[in-house]
Amino acid sequence: MQKQLPDEYYCMLKELQEVDFVLVELTLYLDTHPTDNAAISQFNQLAQKRQQMAVQFEMKYGPLLQFGHSFSRSPWQWIDTPWPWQV
Repeated sequence: MQKQLPDEYYCMLKELQEVDFVLVELTLYLDTHPTDNAAISQFNQLAQKRQQMAVQFEMKYGPLLQFGHSFSRSPWQWIDTPWPWQV
């Protein structure tokens, strides 16, 4: 049974997904325009922002990624649902 999550959970997760989308698009662009310094700068700024956002999300709601990319508090948080990809 999934627990009820606050609106902030969904808002923070949506913001992370939006930044992830832009990072994917910039990655594809930079694959064909590798000398575009403005795009590289934008990518690096967003990558740093995404990292900060992920830390804030994980501190409040638990890990986003598995396989050693995110830490877990005790008790083990991966049994808590919904998982980020389920919402």
